[in-house]
Amino acid sequence: MFLLNRILKKDIIKVFSLTAVSTLVKMFTGFISIKIVASLIGPAGIALLGQLNNFSNIFLTISSGGINTGVTKYIAQYSESRNKIRLFIISAVWIVGIMSILCGFTLIIGSSFFARFILDDEKYSSVLMIFGFTIIFYSFNSLFLSILNGYREFKKFVFVTIISSLIGLLFSSILTFIFGIRGALTAAVTFELVVFVIILLVISKSTLIRQQEFFGKFRRDAGKKLANYSLMALVTAATVPVSQLIIRSSIVKYTSLGDAGLWEAMNRLSSMYLLVITSSLSVYYLPRLSQISADTELRSEIISIYKIILPPLLVFILMIFVMRDAIINFVFNERFIGMERLFGFQLIGDFFKISSWILAYQMVARSMTKYYIVTEILGSILSVTLAMFLIRIYGNIGANIGYAIAYIIYFIVMLVIFRRVLRG
Repeated sequence: MFLLNRILKKDIIKVFSLTAVSTLVKMFTGFISIKIVASLIGPAGIALLGQLNNFSNIFLTISSGGINTGVTKYIAQYSESRNKIRLFIISAVWIVGIMSILCGFTLIIGSSFFARFILDDEKYSSVLMIFGFTIIFYSFNSLFLSILNGYREFKKFVFVTIISSLIGLLFSSILTFIFGIRGALTAAVTFELVVFVIILLVISKSTLIRQQEFFGKFRRDAGKKLANYSLMALVTAATVPVSQLIIRSSIVKYTSLGDAGLWEAMNRLSSMYLLVITSSLSVYYLPRLSQISADTELRSEIISIYKIILPPLLVFILMIFVMRDAIINFVFNERFIGMERLFGFQLIGDFFKISSWILAYQMVARSMTKYYIVTEILGSILSVTLAMFLIRIYGNIGANIGYAIAYIIYFIVMLVIFRRVLRG
């Protein structure tokens, strides 16, 4: 009981409990959304939606300047200095405003080209044109959420997350039902417009965030510090979605579009059941690491996180593997039964993914830009190379095998990089 009380009093447990509701809502709405979309447009439609999501993630990262993590870090780090925080927020507003306008203009002008290149059909150019007009709202939504996170306004952060999930479900359900694949694609790039209005109302009622913090001249010194995080985010934007685009294209080439849809469905399912951990880590862990300077305290925090997260994660993953057939029938339908063979290696990769992320977050919190970029690029190259080789031999499950091997290697690399901290 003494040990249990100590654990329950830890900040991360409080954040877990606070984000549990929003995570469950996000998972629930995500399951319903995938169920509806999968039933209406099938595996091939899911594959196209995956293509659009990967493409949009690249532009969304660029439009936000890739600075959101940096904004959270510096607000948490300089929590005692309102003047320093103001410099970072003003600079972030300038960066996001300029980058989102440039990205929106590019999407509108190049909508036909992007539709042919990404979705293999120019008829979807209107979707990308709409995306060009709405991307600025997504960019500022991300910035405002990172500000709330930096100020540790967890309740408001959770509230906005819940509302976003519900609005996303509403948009995807209605538009997919009415317009099919085109509706699903349009929903993916429009619902942030409504979320923007809600976030403005939430921020206006915050006692910590002041209106004057958003207006003023761009500060070069603050912008330069944020640029380190911009570089890290842009590398991630250029590696993760591009890697998935290449892998998905390889599955289509060597098997079929349907098999690519099954692989994409497995990815989406994986993202949803990992939300409980990834959302809590992003809300609690990064601000916390930004406040720690001593290695001994850092080591204690890392070990504590491992003890709290890994045991339940392992149990949860084993449960998912045992119940995989029931999960497929509940979330998708009989057309997705081929997913069953993808679970094993995906779950192994997920376990080592979270294990390595707990260490890798230090690279973000400590602005270890070079380490982050090198490991991110090499990790993506390894993942794509393994997947492309194994897909030719085993089909779409080869991508999942490559995913598992890549994250096991990545975890070992993280242990080597942070061995001094782990040894105390």
